[in-house]
Amino acid sequence: MDLSYTPEEEDFRARLRNWLAEVLPGLPPRPSPDDWPGRRAYDLGWQRRLYDAGYADVHWDRTPSVRLIFLEETEKAGAPYVGANFVGLLHAGPTIAAEGTPEQRARWLPPILRGAEVWCQGFSEPEAGSDLAALRTRAWRDGDDYVVTGSKIWTSHAEVADWCELLVRTDPAAPRHRGITWLALPMDAPGITVRPLRTLAGSAEFAEVFLDEVRVPVANRVGDENDGWRVTMVTLSFERGTAFAGEVVACRRVLAELAVEARKNGRWDDPALRRRLGRLNAEFRALWRLTQWNVSAAEASGGVPGAGGSVFKLRYSHARQELYDAAAEVLGPDCLDLDRSWTLDRLSSLSYTIAAGTSQIQHNIIAERILGLPRGR
Repeated sequence: MDLSYTPEEEDFRARLRNWLAEVLPGLPPRPSPDDWPGRRAYDLGWQRRLYDAGYADVHWDRTPSVRLIFLEETEKAGAPYVGANFVGLLHAGPTIAAEGTPEQRARWLPPILRGAEVWCQGFSEPEAGSDLAALRTRAWRDGDDYVVTGSKIWTSHAEVADWCELLVRTDPAAPRHRGITWLALPMDAPGITVRPLRTLAGSAEFAEVFLDEVRVPVANRVGDENDGWRVTMVTLSFERGTAFAGEVVACRRVLAELAVEARKNGRWDDPALRRRLGRLNAEFRALWRLTQWNVSAAEASGGVPGAGGSVFKLRYSHARQELYDAAAEVLGPDCLDLDRSWTLDRLSSLSYTIAAGTSQIQHNIIAERILGLPRGR
């Protein structure tokens, strides 16, 4: 497996670095974390800058290697994260690019790239989180529309979204993986109620979404009716494949900052802590190599990440939690100070073994799809 970059890819890296060095100093300050309309405007403004500079299409119209270089360099430079636009850029957009019709790609992809529309993800339900195939939100055909009734939970950025990638059950009599359909739901449709949820860290980037006989055009279906589970696996392969790549770079930066802090406050004298930080350094270096391997595998298979993304997601989720546990050890009593960014990051890290598929689900995927073990009964 070739993990090196081509001369053309390294040229892309150099041009991107130069552009970031030129544009980042002139960015306005970021809005307050609780100002979601402000954050939406800020995030979409950054996306528009990327679009105008020719970098907006890296998430689906470039090779996975170029996508990886983009994520690495923007994170290293401290560029804004995709923020409120992450579902559109990293999940829904790549899925529509891979599975949508020419008309659907023409309708939805350009506004995502230009920073004109925000998407949210309507997958999980109160009784269908890890067991996503148990979802109950119902959709039945009525002429040229589906009529949708049900509810979703942990819907990212629903309060500022224009569209939702929505999973519905269109055939309750079919085996549960075969009766699901993937729809693009306009968030301004009548019958939608959004109720924000506040997290342990005090933020409200998630919401409950209630759907009361909401009409969605059949033309908004991505893939065939009842083929939504397969389309969803494409979505999740992107979510677990390269979507976390920038976060690996961020974790490596945090690890270096922890070493500096430990030297300043005297905790570096603890050999057990030094061993812990050294092991985490090796862990994140290995995760970066695994990311490169997954990208190479995706390029060889047409651009869609495979089951190797579950290996990455499983190990990364636990490594991130271990990193911020180490941060608490370095900070000592200061780890209870909510004004310290590492404290809030530690709280958010608790969700990583649940979000984007629990660790238990990743174990099952690895066992069945990579190791070829039989399904449990």
